[in-house]
Amino acid sequence: MTERWTEADIADQSGRTVLVTGANSGLGLRTSQVLAGKGARVLLACRSAERGAKALETVKAAAAGAEPELVPLDLSELASVRAAAASVRERTGDALDVLINNAGVMATARGRTADGFELQFGTNYLGHAALTWLLMPALRRRVVTLSSLAAVGARIHFDDPNAEHRRYNPAAAYGQSKLADQVFALELDRRLRAAGSGVISVAAHPGYTATGLGSGMARSYSNPVVRSLIAGGHRLGEVLFAQNTRIGALPQLHAATADGVEGGAYFGPRGLGNLRGYPAAVPAVAAARSERVGAALWDLTAKLTGVTPDPA
Repeated sequence: MTERWTEADIADQSGRTVLVTGANSGLGLRTSQVLAGKGARVLLACRSAERGAKALETVKAAAAGAEPELVPLDLSELASVRAAAASVRERTGDALDVLINNAGVMATARGRTADGFELQFGTNYLGHAALTWLLMPALRRRVVTLSSLAAVGARIHFDDPNAEHRRYNPAAAYGQSKLADQVFALELDRRLRAAGSGVISVAAHPGYTATGLGSGMARSYSNPVVRSLIAGGHRLGEVLFAQNTRIGALPQLHAATADGVEGGAYFGPRGLGNLRGYPAAVPAVAAARSERVGAALWDLTAKLTGVTPDPA
């Protein structure tokens, strides 16, 4: 990889179809714009019909080939995940080149998904895992799953993943969900290799990028003084240290498009602490490299979602 890999290094994507979750804003919107501008047929998976429609017009303006399309998807509801997967398989004729699991919520107040899962674990992880499994018959090239620096130091509570028997902490719950994404990405690649599949699975993270998700952390605190302090600190941090989505989206764009990407790789900013900068291969956390942890999460996910995993 070059020292300064940018959007200009992305080859023509004409003839390829890419599904991007959370495509209505932030990293997902930027990723969709860039890929559409390189000729790809981009399917924008969005929860909000109104925001999705606005994003669709934005991506259409950047498109240099096939027109982008909107796919309704609420990752916090497994029925919606199933419907979206069925729609994508029908629209593409079971020929989806790349899936980018980008969507997410961050450090929200305690909440539950439609299926009773802790909101962040259910949305950021279980919804994406189920979507990936349901789309396996259609996938042709790559699965890119977005993790986070929050995965460092995080823990997956296998005995209580939905925080039903322990105190809920918004930041810890977010860390668990993004660690699960990273563990899943590498375990999926191991299973794909074992099945002899030509599809690869990789992970990426954006470092410290101003996406707007961080404001949710402040809103999750009921104490107005604490809420105000956290919100102020977050805004100051974004102004002083965060990079914009144009740079922040590069690791997942590299993971999705670059030649020579190997399955099981993890990409993030190359700068100090992997906080900022152009993309580079970075070390995955120990849990993601563990076959034992990967197998345990795989089995737990199948049990919770009721979706049968079949990489073949």
